[in-house]
Amino acid sequence: MGETDTLDVAGASFPELSGGEQARVMLARVLAQDTPVLLLDEPTSSLDLAHQQSILDVARRWAAAGALVVVVLHDLNLASCYADRVVVIDNGEIVADGTPWAVLTEALVGDVFACPVRIVRHPTWDCPLVIPLPVVHAV
Repeated sequence: MGETDTLDVAGASFPELSGGEQARVMLARVLAQDTPVLLLDEPTSSLDLAHQQSILDVARRWAAAGALVVVVLHDLNLASCYADRVVVIDNGEIVADGTPWAVLTEALVGDVFACPVRIVRHPTWDCPLVIPLPVVHAV
């Protein structure tokens, strides 16, 4: 519970917790199983920025300790900055698989998500950042 910042809600009833607290408690339950495989589906949804970062830091620590960690994220920037490997799925098919730099290209992201984007280098970390571009509609 310490890894997920949930010690302060240890005695609370699960339904009374906020969505973010519930998400962190569910991750604490998974971690308590001490399994070598973590499958996390949108573990950062309902979380504020600080808790998103701490949850993904936990996932990185478990991976560094030898666990297989698979995280499903729709936030491409979180995936880019935390993942060693990114898999992009479009209509149930894998369309790209590799490092964030190899996978998150303007062409691929723009095509799969039907949104023009610019890819820039994070100023501190060596990861691509995906910036959606405004779509200009003719009047």
